[in-house]
Amino acid sequence: DLQLVESGGGSVQAGGSLRLSCTASGFTFDDYDVGFYRQAPGEDTILVSAMSRHELPYYADSVKGRFTISRNNAKNTMYLQVNPLKPEDTAVYVCAADSGLRFLGHGASWPSDYRYLAVWGQGTLVTVSS
Repeated sequence: DLQLVESGGGSVQAGGSLRLSCTASGFTFDDYDVGFYRQAPGEDTILVSAMSRHELPYYADSVKGRFTISRNNAKNTMYLQVNPLKPEDTAVYVCAADSGLRFLGHGASWPSDYRYLAVWGQGTLVTVSS
């Protein structure tokens, strides 16, 4: 089975940092574009960052300069370094992957809902207090 498992969420104060991880199994990770969505209470789900199989990055305007995405294909893992955190970053972060997006660094290649993608994880909660 295709599977993604997130880790690294937690509760931090504003200005702090976290590193979210997303580990894949059941598919050839190298062949997939990967990304992190977030679901904040009362808000639409948005794609915050993504990385193509050729390591082209994408960042939503709200996180540019604060979030850094990377991937280690040897470990089948994607990382999202997040700092400095703001209270508005509070959300469930869900990683997702797909091999058919033709993603070259533009967020428009990704659907608005990660459930349209080939595989997604359960999510990890990030809570940022002011």
